[in-house]
Amino acid sequence: MKLKQLESLLGDVQQFSDPKVRWVAFPSISLVAASASSTDALVSLWQAENTFEDVAGKVVADFGCGCGTLGIASALLGAEHTFGIDIDSESLEVASVNAEDMEIGGRKTCHTVFLVLVMHNNLMFIVYQVATQAVYSLHKTSTREHVKRTALQSFRARSAEVLCELRFDVPQMYKFHKKKEVDVAVDLWRFVPSRE
Repeated sequence: MKLKQLESLLGDVQQFSDPKVRWVAFPSISLVAASASSTDALVSLWQAENTFEDVAGKVVADFGCGCGTLGIASALLGAEHTFGIDIDSESLEVASVNAEDMEIGGRKTCHTVFLVLVMHNNLMFIVYQVATQAVYSLHKTSTREHVKRTALQSFRARSAEVLCELRFDVPQMYKFHKKKEVDVAVDLWRFVPSRE
């Protein structure tokens, strides 16, 4: 699938209508994935398939999937199974509707499932334990050295690489937000788990 076609298909994916401060729900992944001005994450997902062959025919789990944009993109790129996992059941309902609207769930080669995530302090540890090929993760650029050190030392990743730095605007969404809009720098990482 060509990148422009993927971008066009995701243009109609419904996003958060009422983000929850309790879960610190931001449409950041959606903004990065679907926004015309912030397509770097979508490009990187597309490159994950076209450069590393990390999507088609694989099992993809999107932890903190929100409304399912990246999980749906993974399914469109040929993932054999896509799991969207989130703590917010209302977001999961939107994600399920999005998958139905995109006719993802009916594909014979792709089963898309959206699951409720029980928050756990060692979530990244769990992700590394189940991943066999690669883990993609978004982290604030200001934490780059800490993320790399933690991945290599604590999780014993074989490699930790920033694929791209994304910049996007987070709009004022909650009462505690002081500014109308904040520009946030985020790194998209690719970690390769060790198989020791």
